[in-house]
Amino acid sequence: MSLRFNAIGNITNETGAPTPSGAKVTGIFNENVFTLRTAREYLSDEAYKSLSTSIKGGKRVDRIVASQIANGIRAWAESKGVTHFTHWFQPLTGTTAEKHDSFFTLKSDGTSIEEFDGAALIQQEPDASSFPSGGLRATFEARGYTAWDPSSPAFIIEIGKGKTLCIPTIFVSYTGESLDYKAPLMKALEALNRSAVDVCNYFDKNVTKVTATLGWEQEYFVIDEALVNARPDLVQCGRTVFGAAPAKGQQLEDHYFGSIPERVYAFMRDYEQEAYKLGIPLRTRHNEVAPAQFECAPIFEEVNLAVDHNTLLMDVMSRVAKRHHLVVLLHEKPFAGINGSGKHNNWSMATDTGVNLLAPGKTPKTNLMFLTFFVNTIKAVHDHADILRAAIASAPNDHRLGANEAPPAIISVFVGQYLSKVLADVESRVNTKFDEQDEAILKLDLHRSIPELMLDNTDRNRTSPFAFTGNKFEFRAVGSSANCAISMTVLNTIMADTLKKFKADVDGLIEKGDKKEIAIMQVIQKYIVEGKKVLFEGDGYSDEWHHEAERRGLPNLKTTPIALDAMVSDKAKKLFESNGVYSHSELEARHEIELEKYIKKVQIEARIMGDLAINHILPAAVKYQNELLANVNGLKAAGLPESAFKSQLGILKEVSEHIQVVHDKVKEMVEARKVANNIDNTRTKAIAYESQVKAKFFDDIRYHVDKLEHLVDDELWTLPKYREMLFLR
Repeated sequence: MSLRFNAIGNITNETGAPTPSGAKVTGIFNENVFTLRTAREYLSDEAYKSLSTSIKGGKRVDRIVASQIANGIRAWAESKGVTHFTHWFQPLTGTTAEKHDSFFTLKSDGTSIEEFDGAALIQQEPDASSFPSGGLRATFEARGYTAWDPSSPAFIIEIGKGKTLCIPTIFVSYTGESLDYKAPLMKALEALNRSAVDVCNYFDKNVTKVTATLGWEQEYFVIDEALVNARPDLVQCGRTVFGAAPAKGQQLEDHYFGSIPERVYAFMRDYEQEAYKLGIPLRTRHNEVAPAQFECAPIFEEVNLAVDHNTLLMDVMSRVAKRHHLVVLLHEKPFAGINGSGKHNNWSMATDTGVNLLAPGKTPKTNLMFLTFFVNTIKAVHDHADILRAAIASAPNDHRLGANEAPPAIISVFVGQYLSKVLADVESRVNTKFDEQDEAILKLDLHRSIPELMLDNTDRNRTSPFAFTGNKFEFRAVGSSANCAISMTVLNTIMADTLKKFKADVDGLIEKGDKKEIAIMQVIQKYIVEGKKVLFEGDGYSDEWHHEAERRGLPNLKTTPIALDAMVSDKAKKLFESNGVYSHSELEARHEIELEKYIKKVQIEARIMGDLAINHILPAAVKYQNELLANVNGLKAAGLPESAFKSQLGILKEVSEHIQVVHDKVKEMVEARKVANNIDNTRTKAIAYESQVKAKFFDDIRYHVDKLEHLVDDELWTLPKYREMLFLR
């Protein structure tokens, strides 16, 4: 019996892992996190003050105090049964990395002790040449450093019966270049803080810090483990390269927000408990649109911590799923013909005085501050739409973007009818210079124009990649498997840069004699005019929008190799360097890494397609072909007329044609890969893999394989089918 039928048979006997306890969330939340409250118990006053100041004020921890902090963390960890620690970081592989070290050590006299000193807390040295570096590190230049990030608290990860203390860190090369996602993100957040505080001070001199906030929404599929193991493409690629559409997919729209299947519900409760203990503030869970697709979302947090929590959760979900004999698929498009998965990034900015800068206030003054940051965001997206698109570019996301379920590759902004009218009202004064007589009226007009309650007066546009949703912007185009840090680094950098220019423009008018509020409105008006072509309220899926976007001159970068060019343009280099986020060499390295990643992922998928076609599809099809042939020959030998086996002949002809096409196309694809592999230039090779391998063969081979799936005897088909993977639990 094939793996497929064994897997189907075992599902009926599947009971899953034990049901998680019904522990109250507040009772276990942060249980495995070294929070400031925990630090208060384990640290001296001096050590606690140093750590607290570092977390809240962004100041470095004194190395002299670091050993006190390390001893306190070790004492806490050991009280929970921890014996090892690791620097937990996010290299450019797209996953996390860790090397475990024991607290155990020997002194010179042979005495064994447990020890964790300040040096081990602050810094470690992983092999930098073994991670993607884009040429920044060679094999003989292996030194790299992980450095402690106190703003993201240490936590204990539980794997089976083992526990490890994890210290969140950044990862840099010996020569100082960032080799991870986290270091540039922290630089971008600091750049935004500086620029945003300067602009906030026009309205409130008490603002000394602005923090970017993020609330991500994680979509994912849950499939039975045995069915996944019987699909080499899911095991190796995270998606199905073949698979005929089932009779029922998502057309009845009955899965969205439906009753959560019991086995999946037990899994959800299990990973949620693990997440709560790690301080991940999950709030919602529900069925998504596609069958076997689900979503979870937390309460928003500061961006740096939110990114760490999302990266950690993806790992937790995958590990917990194994306990339930399930597999979590985080690929953006695991199944053709139904919705793929995204990771909507809900982004805003908050001041240390308690103000959400993207939420209108109740007074003209705060409305003007809201309008300032609102318009600057639109202008930032307009000016840097190509770089935002590059931030979400990947081989998996190319399958999803624009596929009638996700935003298109065209970056546009949706703000809703009310705010569109406000922007139009301000723009309509384009030929009228604001003067002192307008000042009081201007403020009052704004107060009347912008409704106080923003949560319900803006419709939602699921086709918009960047939509205003009441008191935040939702970047919907981010892929489900992506590290949020990539898009958040770009978004916060372009916002920092735009606010910096805004302040310069306003200050220039003030120096010429304009009053502050009038100068601010003049620049807001200018930015609305310059950025309005990125605004779009309609259906992003429509052909009309693609034509309209082209007319407006908006970039439509449909494939990753081309979209990534924006990251190394002169504009991008100036943007990131002037804001202290990336050097030129760091940008070039990341461009190289992302291109290589694209090549390798398409290459792996091409190999899997060839393997499945030759070793699974064609043998089953040929066996069925022989059965049909034997049947036809038997009927012929019995003396029956051709009309008696006309249907069999028709099926035989159809099967034979598809077999031949699949065989020939796979051979051609292999040759195309060989040609692409001989190209030295990475960008040219990536384009060749996209145009000469992926675009030329993937859909074509899949079409004929999926036709064979409909024709070949079900008993002979070895790969689990869509109807089984999506509906059997």
